Amino acid sequence: MKNFTIGLNVVLVIAVAVLFYLHFSSGSKDGKVSASGTKAVPQGDFKIAYFEIDSIEAHFDYYKEVSNSIQAKAQENSKQLNQLKQTFADKYQELQRSAQTMTQAELNSKQQELMQMEKTYNSKEQMMNNEMQDESMKKMLDVRQKISDYLKEYNVSKGYAFIVGNNDASIAFYYKDAAYDITADVIKGLNERYKKKN
Repeated sequence: MKNFTIGLNVVLVIAVAVLFYLHFSSGSKDGKVSASGTKAVPQGDFKIAYFEIDSIEAHFDYYKEVSNSIQAKAQENSKQLNQLKQTFADKYQELQRSAQTMTQAELNSKQQELMQMEKTYNSKEQMMNNEMQDESMKKMLDVRQKISDYLKEYNVSKGYAFIVGNNDASIAFYYKDAAYDITADVIKGLNERYKKKN
């Protein structure tokens, strides 16, 4: 899944770069709607900035706080699950030791108890994993939102069209100037090409 996300990010960045190149190399020069009815991108300096995500992770205090709380929660969950595992292992060993002295009804009862403990463990593990995943995602989205909000303020005096977060695994857009949004043109062009083929 991670490799798919990385690949998708790379493909999207390349596609955006190609679209920008094509758009700027054949677009209207006045920044208004062109004769074909598509929006022309504003002319002038087009600046892109980037920041290293790894450095943000290492030095942004809020990110470190969120990361530490996620790790602490994961350790607490692991501790609880290990206690359940140990209780199960103890009961299983007790059953192994005393199985020969038990009646068939007692043995069946203990086996049912072990099966119920295993079900409880599995459902608790699933529940904890789901809660952990949800909580981690919410916290990381909050970190991303804080970065995006800051970049909007930062960019007021800088004038970047895009600000990209970069690391060895992926590239992510954290700020984009709506003046460079060519979504409507792309949709129109795709639909026109599709209609011609049909």
